[in-house]
Amino acid sequence: MSQQGIKHQAYIGLGSNLEDPVAQVRQALDELAHLPSSHLLTASSLYRSAPVGKLDQPDFINAVALIITALSPRDLLRSLLEIEHNHRRVRECRNGARTLDLDILLYDDLQYNDAHLTLPHPRMHQRAFVLQPLSEIAPDCRLAGHGTLAELLKECAGQQFERALE
Repeated sequence: MSQQGIKHQAYIGLGSNLEDPVAQVRQALDELAHLPSSHLLTASSLYRSAPVGKLDQPDFINAVALIITALSPRDLLRSLLEIEHNHRRVRECRNGARTLDLDILLYDDLQYNDAHLTLPHPRMHQRAFVLQPLSEIAPDCRLAGHGTLAELLKECAGQQFERALE
């Protein structure tokens, strides 16, 4: 999907609600900065959000990072899964508690779908905990077929999130 040496913009969503979530997300940001053939350009503030879906779990700490990478989407996904694994991520149930969750939100303007990866992330337009940190670092971003981040955040008005103390 990507030719070696060509640089792509990728927005990565980060989340954690186990084992010191602030430290988990900060460590993951440091690890993103050291991905091969990649460079961390910026990251949002940290945000605290209520869980979505499975409600009987601790609040999450979330952020969004922008990287420039020569990795293909699949290679980037493999690298993110390796970071999750190193943080002892266990996938017991959908939307469950986790030490670390890393998602490719956007990869250039690529639209892609296979059994392991969908781009753009299929539910990001419904999640304030993604939209708010993304709007902090990419305020003019538009999600194809969904609208501006400001419009989408209005639709998520009932979701609880706040900037975390840093």
